[in-house]
Amino acid sequence: MVALAEDLGQPVRAALQGRGGLTAEVFSDLAAVEGLWRALEGDPAVLMTPYQRFDWVAAYLGGGIDAGEATRILVLRDGLGRARMLLPLTVGRRGPLRVARVIGDRHANFHMPLFASREAAAMPAEELAAALTEAGRAAGIDAFAFRNQPRFWDGAPNPLAVGGLPAPSDAYGMLLGPDAEATLRRVFSGDTRKKLRAKERKLVEFLGPVEHRVAGTPEAAAEIQAAFYAQKAARFADLGVTDPYADAAVRRFIAAATAPGMDGGAPAVEVHALVASGSGRILATFGGAVDGARFCGMWTSFDTDPELGRFSPGEILLHRLVGDQAARGRRALDLGVGEAGYKAKTCDETIELVEHTVPVSPASHALALASRLAVRLKHRVKRSPRLWAAAQSLRRRLRR
Repeated sequence: MVALAEDLGQPVRAALQGRGGLTAEVFSDLAAVEGLWRALEGDPAVLMTPYQRFDWVAAYLGGGIDAGEATRILVLRDGLGRARMLLPLTVGRRGPLRVARVIGDRHANFHMPLFASREAAAMPAEELAAALTEAGRAAGIDAFAFRNQPRFWDGAPNPLAVGGLPAPSDAYGMLLGPDAEATLRRVFSGDTRKKLRAKERKLVEFLGPVEHRVAGTPEAAAEIQAAFYAQKAARFADLGVTDPYADAAVRRFIAAATAPGMDGGAPAVEVHALVASGSGRILATFGGAVDGARFCGMWTSFDTDPELGRFSPGEILLHRLVGDQAARGRRALDLGVGEAGYKAKTCDETIELVEHTVPVSPASHALALASRLAVRLKHRVKRSPRLWAAAQSLRRRLRR
């Protein structure tokens, strides 16, 4: 059975029978599900990524990045009425079709649902797909387009990834141990640690003492964000590409996400910086979505001054960040989607991702087919050094 909650948050029952005893409710107002959402994410049994925290999603929607799209929160309950899964969605037009996507778009590296427990995540994939189809029909959704679905999360299979195609790029991360020094020795080779110590000594000789700062107030977060925006603007200008962080909606989202959470708790996004102690100059930044167990890297930047580049301030900050997260008890850290040299040097875990389109209406089957073809093409190009180099060369020529 599907319950469709209207704008006022009042559920309206529709006579649709789901499979496996699952009942779906679709809400259009965050406030209507806030209590349930926070209760689920606060349960130690929950299986979720930091991008599905209520505070992260609320900050994203409050920024207005997807202005013009409708918000839909899907809740699946079992035969006993227990919430088993929560999925935050935005619904927008793709031609004549209404397509639902997980909230976060390219600002979220992982688009998993929030599962109440590992047992809840073990629901059969076909039952989940049937429940999505029923809910989609009730909510007027033609298709669900799921990007960046991890095949596994914290060792548990993700049923929403079943039937998907390998994404063009995977994500990369590492497990953290309770001993911060032991974690640093495992993650960074002896040779790498030696080189970083030498670079930091030379950096101190050049600028004076440096320190790792974690923003603890909105003012401190804003100061680091201002440096981040300036550093990214300079970097994108060098590359000749549009700066996505110049968008006012993106900046509103980041400002809200880096503010302290409910009752002064941890912000949805934690920001770090490597700072010259004497002058206060911010040499590098790192931001990541967080929960109690994990830091998910969202962005990094560094001062583009060539005189500083030889000291690798970004690598020094990453070394400090890994040690800090392990010391604070987080169990894992990832550096997001996409290939990069610094990820290859530090990460020992590949987080396999898939893309998956679930058609609902008859008209959406053509979209699902086109999406699969596009994913296969992107995957082939990204995984072939020759094709990827050719694509990059073509992109540079088109920009010129």
